Parts: sequence; structure tokens; C-alpha cells
Amino acid sequence: MIIVMQPHASAEQIAAVVSRVEGGGYRVHLSQGEERTIIGVIGDDRPIDRGQFEALDGVEKTVPILKPFKLASRDMHPAETLVPLDGLKVGGPKLAIIAGPCSVESRSQILETAAAVKEAGATALRGGAFKPRTSPYSFQGLGEEGLQLLAEARNLTGLPIVTEAMSEDQVKLVARYAAVIQIGARNMQNYALLNTVGQAGRPVLLKRGMMSTIEELLMSAEYVMAQGNGRVILCERGIRTFEKYTRNTTDINAVPVLKQLTHLPVVVDPSHSTGKWEYVIAVAKAAVAAGADGLIVEVHPHPTEALSDGGQSLKPEKFAQLVREVRRVAEAVDRTC
Repeated sequence: MIIVMQPHASAEQIAAVVSRVEGGGYRVHLSQGEERTIIGVIGDDRPIDRGQFEALDGVEKTVPILKPFKLASRDMHPAETLVPLDGLKVGGPKLAIIAGPCSVESRSQILETAAAVKEAGATALRGGAFKPRTSPYSFQGLGEEGLQLLAEARNLTGLPIVTEAMSEDQVKLVARYAAVIQIGARNMQNYALLNTVGQAGRPVLLKRGMMSTIEELLMSAEYVMAQGNGRVILCERGIRTFEKYTRNTTDINAVPVLKQLTHLPVVVDPSHSTGKWEYVIAVAKAAVAAGADGLIVEVHPHPTEALSDGGQSLKPEKFAQLVREVRRVAEAVDRTC
């Protein structure tokens, strides 16, 4: 339920409503605009007597929230959430372009890639130090050594780091290096991990599971937000369908749907969603045209030698082309890049 306060309700009236909500055993989510304050009532599924709140001074009305996700709902928080990323606000007018290799493989590889994507216009550096792989015999990442190499690349280029934590015990370690902690598609419903990253004090990039619905994605975001961390970036990275010509099927529909349902920023991963570098630029442009707040793209200086996902990685010159073409689309939809 949300409690809509009257325009210019006094601080004392707002405090009295908050006190009544908390006295009933519920938590409060406060959204204060220039003229109006909205008080979100967060709790279990017990029925709430709306009349007790509607009778309080300064209350205009109460509105039930029927969606299962509360904190992520635009009903609860009408204004866009802007997630900080080293001076950039993800969700603002400027697109976030997060780029780098699937896996950190060596010092020369990550430094060369970081320099190239920085020059082309990237705003953040991605790279996996811990890699979830289908086969236990595939390259699993360099671990903390990979994080240290990412930090060196950050220090040389100024690009903040976006990298994945795969387990609860990795979160503190990753948080020491990363500006944003990524939760991969395979862990979208790892609720213990979501609770832990919600407490880590870092923004979270949450990827949609390959067989998950939009509502399930938002419920996973709710886990992070319920721990007090509202800095969540949602990522559409393709879902598994019967189509065989691409690795996954990019759900472009998800972008405008999410922008309507939630205040959280939305980015698209055209690399994983297509699985083929030839389609990445086209899908990236489609994502921006649909309203995405950013992109996360795989780039590798030598894709044929990559230890993971080389077939979907752009060479640096192709990434530069992507940025140029996306910039033109962004301008057409009143964004910058």
C-alpha cells in the first residue's frame, strides 16, 4: 500500500504517519517530491486497515499496490531512480556504455581492451574474474588476480569496474574492486546471494535469467532492495526460446515494459542475447531506440583466441563503430552517448 500525502503536507504530519506505519510493524519507504510525499508501507501479506491512515492529518488517500513487487514498483516510487556510476547517473539522459571482455584472461588482454573501449567512448569496464560456465572443464576465470588486473586497468583508464560475484563468499572481495556488482543470469534467483549483495554497499547490475519472466526479474530486484539497497540496474540479456539462429532471443519488449512497471534503470546486453558478433550492433541500436538506459557489450582484441564467448565479442574497431551508430540513435530519442 502507498499513502499519498496532501500537497505541501507538513514535516510533522509526515512524521506522524510514518510513526503510525512503523507502530503497526511495517517498514516505511519514503518518496519525497517537490510538492508531494508518498509513503510506501512494506510488510507481510496481512490485510491493512487503510481507514486508520486515511483519517490522519495531511493524508490525501491510500492506494493498494496489487503487484507482488513493491519497492521496485513505479507506484511506490514514481520518479526515475538514477544509479551513480563514477559521475554518470545510469537512468539519466546520458547512456551508460559498459564494455570489455567476457573474461579477464591476462594483463595484456585487459589493459589493451580497456584502453580501446575508453578511447571509443565506453563509460565503464566489464570483465569477469569469476566465470560461471556450463562445463566444469571450461575456463573459470582468474579469481582475485583477475580483480587486481581490472583494478590496474581502472587506474590507467579511469573506467569504473562492473564485474560478477557468483557466491555469497565472493561478495566482499568483489566489492573491494568493483563500482557495480553484477549478478549473472544463472544466479538471478539465488536469493541468499541477492540478500548479501543488497547489504554490500555497492550498486547491483541484475541480469534477467534465461528462462525468467519480467515479473520474476523484478521480484529478484525486490530481494536486493529489501536489504536497503535501491541502486539496482536491470539487464535484459536475452531469453531462451526455440529459435536456433541466435544464442538467445533478445526481448526488446522487456525494455518498454520494464520502463512502465519500474523506476529502476534498464540496460541491454546485445552480446549474450544474440551470441553472434554480427548482430550485436543492430540489436544495440534497437535497444536504445526502445528506451534502454545503457548497454553492456563484450569486446576482445582477438576474439578467435578468447577463452570464453569469443563468437559474440566485438573487436575494438567494431565496438567503436557501435558507439558511433548508437550515438546517432540516442540523439534521435533525446538521449546522449
